[in-house]
Amino acid sequence: MFKKLLIANRGEIACRVIKTAKRMGIPTVAVYSDADRNALHVKMADEAVHIGPPPANESYIVIDKIMQAIRDTGADAVHPGYGFLSENMKFAEALEAEGVAFVGPPATAIEQMGDKITSKKIAQDAGVSTVPGHMGLIEDAAEAIKISGEIGYPVMLKASAGGGGKGMRIAWSEDEVAEGFQASKNEAASSFGDDRMFIEKFVTQPRHIEIQVLADKHGNAIYLGERECSIQRRNQKVIEEAPSPFLDEATRKAMGEQAVSLAQAVGYTSAGTVEFIVDGDRNFYFLEMNTRLQVEHPVTELITGVDLVEQMIRVAAGEKLEMAQSDVKLTGWAMESRLYAEDPYRNFLPSIGRLTRYRPPVEVAAGPLLDTGKWQGDAEAGETAVRNDTGVYEGGEISMFYDPMIAKLCTWGPDRPTSIEAMRVALDSFELEGIGHNLPFLSAVMDHEKFASGDITTAFIAEEYPEGFEGVTLPDADLVRVAAAAAAMHRVAEIRRTRVSGRMDNHERRVGADWVVSLQGQSYEARIEADHEGSTVTVNGTDLRVTSDWTPGDKLARLNVNDSPLVLKVGKRPGGFRLRTRGADLDVFVRTPRQAELAALMPEKIAPDTSKLLLCPMPGLVVKMDVEEGDEVQEGQALCTVEAMKMENILRAERKGVVAKINAGAGDSLAVDETIMEFE
Repeated sequence: MFKKLLIANRGEIACRVIKTAKRMGIPTVAVYSDADRNALHVKMADEAVHIGPPPANESYIVIDKIMQAIRDTGADAVHPGYGFLSENMKFAEALEAEGVAFVGPPATAIEQMGDKITSKKIAQDAGVSTVPGHMGLIEDAAEAIKISGEIGYPVMLKASAGGGGKGMRIAWSEDEVAEGFQASKNEAASSFGDDRMFIEKFVTQPRHIEIQVLADKHGNAIYLGERECSIQRRNQKVIEEAPSPFLDEATRKAMGEQAVSLAQAVGYTSAGTVEFIVDGDRNFYFLEMNTRLQVEHPVTELITGVDLVEQMIRVAAGEKLEMAQSDVKLTGWAMESRLYAEDPYRNFLPSIGRLTRYRPPVEVAAGPLLDTGKWQGDAEAGETAVRNDTGVYEGGEISMFYDPMIAKLCTWGPDRPTSIEAMRVALDSFELEGIGHNLPFLSAVMDHEKFASGDITTAFIAEEYPEGFEGVTLPDADLVRVAAAAAAMHRVAEIRRTRVSGRMDNHERRVGADWVVSLQGQSYEARIEADHEGSTVTVNGTDLRVTSDWTPGDKLARLNVNDSPLVLKVGKRPGGFRLRTRGADLDVFVRTPRQAELAALMPEKIAPDTSKLLLCPMPGLVVKMDVEEGDEVQEGQALCTVEAMKMENILRAERKGVVAKINAGAGDSLAVDETIMEFE
């Protein structure tokens, strides 16, 4: 086995690899940029080496700097994680030349599968179903328009060296091809150093389902079931699960066998993933092969009990797989929610800053990465498991230089409904403050009827949230439960206030039993009868039993309302609380009947008019300005392009108007809500 493992990556995946390496007794080396000097993966590793400035193209993807770190520390193996150099053939070759083991596939496999055009040709030769498209490189937008017309719209513009949703766009017309082609090339160049593009037919109503393969250097190869990755936004996966609610055993077997055939055709070793598009009739088409560990690998680990990082290390060390295909058993159901530093209320634009509060839910029976020694809960007993893979900590910062992922929250249950319910509770229990994040959106998806039914496609987010995410409106039954909980919590806080010392004589404060709870535009009359075990709260004539150990000041309240769990994130508001649950963000006021009567007479505060301003929707860099002062612009016209976290965002005019003043220019770094331009 290896004497020292260097992880050529950062963040969550570096921490994940370090955990398994430590369990295997292998010392680890972290690398870090200036921005990551105090990062969690640096703290977790046995050694750490500084490799340069924050931009990845000056640190994490500079092969010479990684190679020097290897020499300086004497590492004899390197795990690349995902992204950065994980699928870089030149890096794998440099390691081989240095006599250092690459915890991944051979350089030839990376080369053949890393190029999407070459990989499709190989897949066709190996008998794998492929999507119709243009297999050659596209030189310019004019050629892209011509080819797209021949294939037939809609088409997918894709970077040949792409991944993670970068350099990818769907085009439904010539205009969209013309505009999207150059933007995709720019993203590909900045993210991968390779701006080659190709085009393929976009399959409508598709599901994104991928097969996990594992192969050793002795000719053995197996598949470990599939992952459903259809919940995507801008081609970036958001929620994954295993197995897929759509596949039957025959399709699973056919897809798995084709994935293994492709791996063997290129002499693949290590863990890898073969991605497919599956239509409504379960016809499946090869998309690409990711020659690395996938972001969503935990859901496969949770249903199979296989530590994929450990298997990658053992394969790299020359060991044979200890399991055959007949040994692979899929047990229960696993969900993964990707927690991103992005603001769902601003069309999911990136958010950066300091994590003033970061308290993930407690991990439970989630595998050998924990002290439990188990990957799963007990299916027969109906138990569930919770796992959180992260690379951040409270007080740390989310940088503008890297991917906005904060954590991967995973749950496991004996069946899909149980796993979903466990995820709902886990999301409600996740405390995160200081930056914009997508927790409310993830909760909304978990409660969506279409998602719960398993009837999903890659268009789910675009179809179900066409105007973007505007928050969650709780149904009446849930509002009544929250109102009862808020009334009980308010009573506890009021009793605490009556016990404050230093009161004036003969001025005893009494806590009444009758209250009016206002939330989400509705008001509920509540009467509380308390005892030593909890409270019976009568809301609009309905009795609800509320129990909890919450005390004033706690940021998280775990309650039971009529023997059903209710988890609330709690913030203080004058006269009430800010309560967040199931994706809803509620201002809740608990008042006496007389206070409620007077509050109803108060006028509402009107928000300031920003209709004549173009505000920067996220912290970012102005790449270019498309208009000048005095220009007349039309609805939908591009005004400027802002880059954030390696993604280019084109800001467009919402209506016809004239540019009165421009306050920023190309190269300027802007904060969120900073004014870019003003209109007459």
